[in-house]
Amino acid sequence: MSMYPPLFDVANASSAVKALIGSSPVRLWPFGEAIQGAALPYVVWQSIGGRPENYITNVPDIDNFNLQVDIYGATAASVRAVAQELRDVIEPVAHITSWRGERKDFETSNYRFTFDVSWFVKR
Repeated sequence: MSMYPPLFDVANASSAVKALIGSSPVRLWPFGEAIQGAALPYVVWQSIGGRPENYITNVPDIDNFNLQVDIYGATAASVRAVAQELRDVIEPVAHITSWRGERKDFETSNYRFTFDVSWFVKR
């Protein structure tokens, strides 16, 4: 099994998500970095923590990842729409643990919505 949360796979499996953030490419990137000049809206995510599920007598069989997901867009409505669709595809398989808020970047004029996810991944 993978050592990383399958956020891309879950988003890529949703036609509703891809209708908003594209399909060629799907505008969802790890490490908090988008491709330079990416079309809006897009999503970046990064691991902000986590831990293996440790046991006294056995090696861990599950890793827990804490993710930060950031959505950027040209309008507040586009960012909120992506957030809603991502919420709907993430919640059946992981836990959203925090809505971190919304803001507008005055330098780029892009809108941003941020939330955190706790994802348990079987080894």
